[in-house]
Amino acid sequence: MVQELVTIQQKLKAPKGQYNNFGKYKYRSCEDILESVKPILTECKCSLVITDDVVQVGTRIYIKATATLTNSQGEQVQTSAMAREDEILKGMASSQVTGACSSYARKYALNGLFCIDDTKDPDATNKHGKDEPQVDEDSLSLALELIRNAKATADLTQIYNECEGFRGNSKFMNALSMRRKEIEKR
Repeated sequence: MVQELVTIQQKLKAPKGQYNNFGKYKYRSCEDILESVKPILTECKCSLVITDDVVQVGTRIYIKATATLTNSQGEQVQTSAMAREDEILKGMASSQVTGACSSYARKYALNGLFCIDDTKDPDATNKHGKDEPQVDEDSLSLALELIRNAKATADLTQIYNECEGFRGNSKFMNALSMRRKEIEKR
C-alpha cells in the first residue's frame, strides 16, 4: 500500500480550478482533486471511497469525512477531516449547510491523504479575526455594500458563499451578523 500511495502523491497535480471573484484568489475544490486523482488511481489499481459521518461534539454538529484508499490486495490507508456549520449561516437550508460542510471536510481529508499543501490558500490561512490577512479594500467595500443592500437572509447566505476570502475579516463577518439580525427583526 505504501508504494501505491507514494506514487499517487508524487504524480498528483491538483490545480486550483476555482476562482473567488470577491476575494480575488484561486482555490481547489474537492471536485478538482477528485478529477485529477482518478486517472492515477486507475494506473495504480487503487480505489478511493469517501464517506461522511455526523458527529456531535458538545452542542455542535460536525461532518466527519473519511477518505479510504484501497489497493488491489485489499490493503487500506485512510484519513479523516471534520467541518462544522458556521453559526452565521442560519438562513441557509439545512441541506445546503450539510453539503458545504461535507465538501469542506472531504477536501481536507483528501489533502491529508495525498499530501496536498494548501498553506497558501485563504481557507488554510483564515485565522478568524486574528492577524487578519490583507484584503483588497475595493472588493471588501463592494462586499459590505452588498450586505447593506441585502433584503433577505438568503441574500446574505449567497454573499457569504461567494466571499470566501473575507470570512476571516472581522468587518465582513460583523456586517453579515448585524444585517442578518436587522432582517430577522422585520
